[in-house]
Amino acid sequence: MRKLFYMGLESYIGRYTYQLEQWSKKVFEDRNINYVIVNGSTLDNTKAISVGQVLDAHGRSYFSMTQMSNLVKMMREGEVTGEDVIFFEDMFSPGIESLPYIINQIPKQDRPKIFVRTLAQSIDPDDFVHVCGMEKWMGHYEKMVDSFVTGILATNEEMVAHMKIAGWTAPIYNISGLAFGKNEVLDRVLNKLIPFHERNTRVIFSARFDQEKQPDFFMEIINKWNVRYPHSNVEFAVLSGGPLRSNKPLYLESARKMQTDGKLSIYENLQKNEYYNIVNNSRVLINTALQDWWSNTVNEADSLGCNVLYPAYRSFPETFSNDHERLYIPWSVDDAINKLSILLNSPHKNIGKISDWADGTVGRCIDIMQGCGEEWNRTGDDYRNYVRTSKF
Repeated sequence: MRKLFYMGLESYIGRYTYQLEQWSKKVFEDRNINYVIVNGSTLDNTKAISVGQVLDAHGRSYFSMTQMSNLVKMMREGEVTGEDVIFFEDMFSPGIESLPYIINQIPKQDRPKIFVRTLAQSIDPDDFVHVCGMEKWMGHYEKMVDSFVTGILATNEEMVAHMKIAGWTAPIYNISGLAFGKNEVLDRVLNKLIPFHERNTRVIFSARFDQEKQPDFFMEIINKWNVRYPHSNVEFAVLSGGPLRSNKPLYLESARKMQTDGKLSIYENLQKNEYYNIVNNSRVLINTALQDWWSNTVNEADSLGCNVLYPAYRSFPETFSNDHERLYIPWSVDDAINKLSILLNSPHKNIGKISDWADGTVGRCIDIMQGCGEEWNRTGDDYRNYVRTSKF
């Protein structure tokens, strides 16, 4: 790889994309990678999501198409060669059809390698593309991308399986994690982790409040906890980088009612450092999602010395290296409460291991793009052999 052309995502304060480019650049530089950040333009400077759930609908489209215009200009001027790699942080990058249109008309020796990272897409039955009715056309878009890229980077073994049954034929690699920078997160709390037993007896929920994250299950846990332990004085809290919102209004109504009744705290419009300071003073992060495919919140909480409790579902056993003490039976409220009660009392012996592993994800991506990461290749028919294997 002579040069890496990095096609990142636009920055949103309330999302992990706020730090994504910084985390990636740090690894590129540590690995002495010759790289170019291909920039796009933004519609405004709010760094907020106005329309949509995961990324802003207008902002994502505008950023990607202007970014692609800049890349095409570089290609036209000969800056991109057949020895280079173009890396997209998201498979859904409007304007990407320009690439096969161009590369099919230039000599083979001049065609760069192209890798895309898949965050979810229509292969995920719980992704927002299905909630919004996009699957009618998104599958066709994915097949187009699948037809010309050098490789597709999956987040975990379960995502690989979903790609396989969707009929994708490009080489698939499991990078086993999300891009993450553990030291950058620790720097934001000045590397001063609060000792576990000095932390507030607080359980936090940091996922979006949308239906695929099952916040109703989290609220059910709270209600049953209060029946079982009426005098526990545990604070249950929702943390949000923007105003709390949901694609299911009933969830918001229930949350606000619990807030009024004193059963639930809601922290909204949190800046990143404010969020980290709360996590650093909490004991357990709980997740109830149908879909996360890894979860950046687990990387952050695990970095900050907070216990984590997730369902033993889809990607999470791989994320937790099959740790039965921090995975509960989907969707058993009783099992979640039993394990939560233990995790509230003492730090788990494996705190820090998840975030250590995630901290190497960008490096695994580089290995794959440089041709020395074939251990992560899942193109063959034996891709299910890796499911139960602990990664760390």
